[in-house]
Amino acid sequence: MAYLDCSAAPFRGLSPYQIPSLFSSLPTPCYVIDEARLETNAACLATLAERTGCKILLAQKAFSNYDFYPLLSRYLAGTEASGLYEARLGREEMGDREVHVFCGAYREEEFSELLNYADHIVFNSIHQLEKFGPLAKGKSLGLRINPEYSTQEGHAIYDPCSPGSRLGVTREVWDLEMTEDLLCLLDGLHFHTLCEQNSDDLVKTLEAVEAKFGDVLPRLKWLNMGGGHHITRDDYDLAGLEQAISHAQTTWGVQVYLEPGEAVALNAGYLVSRVLDVVESSGIRIAILDASAACHMPDVLEMPYQPPIYQASKDPSHGIFFRLAGPTCLAGDVIGDYAFPCELTEGDLLVFGDMAIYTTCKNNTFNGMPLPDIWRMDKNGAFTKLTSFGYQDFKMRLGK
Repeated sequence: MAYLDCSAAPFRGLSPYQIPSLFSSLPTPCYVIDEARLETNAACLATLAERTGCKILLAQKAFSNYDFYPLLSRYLAGTEASGLYEARLGREEMGDREVHVFCGAYREEEFSELLNYADHIVFNSIHQLEKFGPLAKGKSLGLRINPEYSTQEGHAIYDPCSPGSRLGVTREVWDLEMTEDLLCLLDGLHFHTLCEQNSDDLVKTLEAVEAKFGDVLPRLKWLNMGGGHHITRDDYDLAGLEQAISHAQTTWGVQVYLEPGEAVALNAGYLVSRVLDVVESSGIRIAILDASAACHMPDVLEMPYQPPIYQASKDPSHGIFFRLAGPTCLAGDVIGDYAFPCELTEGDLLVFGDMAIYTTCKNNTFNGMPLPDIWRMDKNGAFTKLTSFGYQDFKMRLGK
């Protein structure tokens, strides 16, 4: 049987006794952030930085639970933000660490405030560099490039190198629009082309970057290789990544930055849920949970993907078949098909793995669904509630 137990990556380190006992004491649905797993990931990234001299940032778009920033600040160089609010959060909650910002387009009315928080500002177009660059004196400025080399398979929505992409400057546009005066404003280049990938795809992408922009990089101070590096995954090729970093450093004399999000919090969180009801349609038994794919784990529908569940198999032929779904009115609020070692009944506890990333920072209150509480699980397996949500959190987003 392919049932996931405590030796599987999303649940490794958990005592088998924690799930039926300690987890069952929590109100559901709720998120649980595993502090020990988070620190293990951060320590792995810190070791990489120490071995290579690169600097590693937390991409807050994947994980922005700032209660853990003091812990992460001991291992990481800072944060990467996608706009004003994330930049402010990184500055306020991670202290004197670096704050890097990339945005597809900056708003004029926000830019002066952004300068209060950001150390590095990366522009998405040469026009934006021309418009805002002179205002950002004292900041380290960069430009996102598009090497036009796609490595995505099956996740087109996350491919910034696809034809017609709005992200990054191609070499053709660079040659048409870049001037010597604007180039003198730049300290670095940024590319972000990966999604949950290994270092072999980075190596190939770096070759494309060198072919397109290798003549520019010796004039600059840094190269940000973006995110999407699954560095803390069991099968990740760290040696390949280290070679890519070394190549950039020795070839162009640049400081290398990486900004993983998922790798920081990979397998460091759980979503705990209960079965509310079991219905049947066209011979399929469907367990309706108090957790929703649409509201509480939206990447399940957007990416899409099927999350792991403790003591369940993603192969529905390997046991008792159930389809899991949320309680919203969206017909497609379906988490996936699973096999379980026994029948699911009302009140049964289910624990989803790898739920620290793209959940708490991306969830929503569609249908008026309550947001799950967020809990910390410390190194001793003790739980502390970090925050809870109620009716006002739903209402306040819609009016006075």
